[in-house]
Amino acid sequence: MPLPPLQPPARLSARLWGTTKGIVVGSLLFSTLIMSNAVQTASLVIKPFSARTFRRINREIADYWWGLCDKFSEHLYKIKIIFSGDDVPSKENAFVMPNHQEMADITVLFRLARRKGRLGDMKWFVKDILKYTPGVGWGMLFLDCLFIKRDWTSDKEKVHRVFETLLDNKVPVWLVSFLEGTRVRPAKLIKSREYAEKTGRKALNHLLIPRSKGFVASVENLREHLDAVYDVTIGYVEGVPTLWQWIQGYVRQVHVHVRRYTITELPRGEKALEDWLRIRFEEKDLLLDQYYANGVFPETFGP
Repeated sequence: MPLPPLQPPARLSARLWGTTKGIVVGSLLFSTLIMSNAVQTASLVIKPFSARTFRRINREIADYWWGLCDKFSEHLYKIKIIFSGDDVPSKENAFVMPNHQEMADITVLFRLARRKGRLGDMKWFVKDILKYTPGVGWGMLFLDCLFIKRDWTSDKEKVHRVFETLLDNKVPVWLVSFLEGTRVRPAKLIKSREYAEKTGRKALNHLLIPRSKGFVASVENLREHLDAVYDVTIGYVEGVPTLWQWIQGYVRQVHVHVRRYTITELPRGEKALEDWLRIRFEEKDLLLDQYYANGVFPETFGP
């Protein structure tokens, strides 16, 4: 089973100090985010004359604000992120598939992307409703992110339009998708295991069965543009933090294991890609087994 939620500090003084830090830092980040939205909106004036300049401006805004989030995590809160596995190259185009436990997962990914020069180039598969949210949602509208309703029939056309934009303009990209579709919860894990047993799949202990449609479409349509697929596994210490707990500074350390697969290693065809993805998640589940048993990710793993 996944780790339980992270518990707040026992001391009242530590909780009060965390709340104070969270309010101050959260207010600062939100105010700069709204200002960034204003600059993004103003950049629409440039788009009819130079879509490339418009895209570059918004890339730099994303790089600045997401970078600000990670710098607070690293330098103010001293959150240490320990990486293992493959040391992926800088500035290559990749499809990134992390496990999903909480919103704090996103802030963990910022550290990896910033180190590899791809922070401003992150494009996310996100829920459609997020585009109506001031701040992050509005900002992502300017970044070629994929707003989806989790219904492939209605999502397919707009997803392909974004793919065409990325291909036609040779847009640098880290395309990030939480393939489980939602955050892991005990009740959802039980349903996922029941579904696996009904369909003859291996039941997973720590992960939900991945949704394959978006993954298959991404690999098949962007194969000539992507360099690799990154299988990212996030392991927390003591408990899984909420985003608010992250901003309060309750997290001290996170472990991240990365496996890199060159795009040429991936098979072709829907069924073959679905099978490839299923095997990766079985391996990821085994990796989490070992992590929870030993407290660290191994450099190599397998049955």
